[in-house]
Amino acid sequence: EAAKLLNVDPDNVVLCLLAADEEEAEDAALQIHFTLIQAFCCENDINILRVSNPARLAQLLLPHTATEPPTDLHCVLVTNPHASQWKDPALSQLMCFCRERRYADQWVPVIN
Repeated sequence: EAAKLLNVDPDNVVLCLLAADEEEAEDAALQIHFTLIQAFCCENDINILRVSNPARLAQLLLPHTATEPPTDLHCVLVTNPHASQWKDPALSQLMCFCRERRYADQWVPVIN
């Protein structure tokens, strides 16, 4: 689904979150998928963050939900928020963090 959205409307995506745990790190198909998504994001100036595992990503995105998290949280795209939300300090800090990591030659920063 993420690849479909990137193909249809890449200008609307501002952040790509990728998550895989240690067991999945050896999954060749998943790694090829991640490599292609990362290349596409770099070509289209979309910020990328790696998260240590899907469970951690679920914890970051859905901290207070009582329901089960989605079963596939390997790739999450953040689309361009409304103008008023874009001024959100947390999102601005995240974009600055990604920019700083690129300047330090860490093109895909990792959140543990």
